[in-house]
Amino acid sequence: MALEKKRQRKPAIILTQTDHERLFRLGEAHANRNPDVSEALLIELDRAHVVQDDKLAANVVRMGSKVRFTSDLGEDRTVTLVFPADADIAANRISILTPIGAALIGLSAGQSIDWMARDGRLHRLQVEDVASPATVDSA
Repeated sequence: MALEKKRQRKPAIILTQTDHERLFRLGEAHANRNPDVSEALLIELDRAHVVQDDKLAANVVRMGSKVRFTSDLGEDRTVTLVFPADADIAANRISILTPIGAALIGLSAGQSIDWMARDGRLHRLQVEDVASPATVDSA
């Protein structure tokens, strides 16, 4: 039971003020089209600690971050977290409006989170490494 409670507890997350505002508008705008993922994103936004844009550590997932994560599905993936218009699964650019995208936002390297797949199954992922957008752009 204690292990199950620990798995259900969500880790602390941090968002920039700009990401928080943009993502809140996006979540609200998609509430009718994609209610499950929109709700998951809005829940994450509600529990996030919001900081000034220049106060976010480089190892925290923000929009545009390149993220390497592992999962209980045996995955070891590197993706870039993007807005829906920029999503391209073949190029490993995943939308914030996907279950994994909504789960990743605000996590830092070493944190884990449970996320609900579209088929209703619960999975777990762990952030292994994060490259901030500034680092990604200059690479």
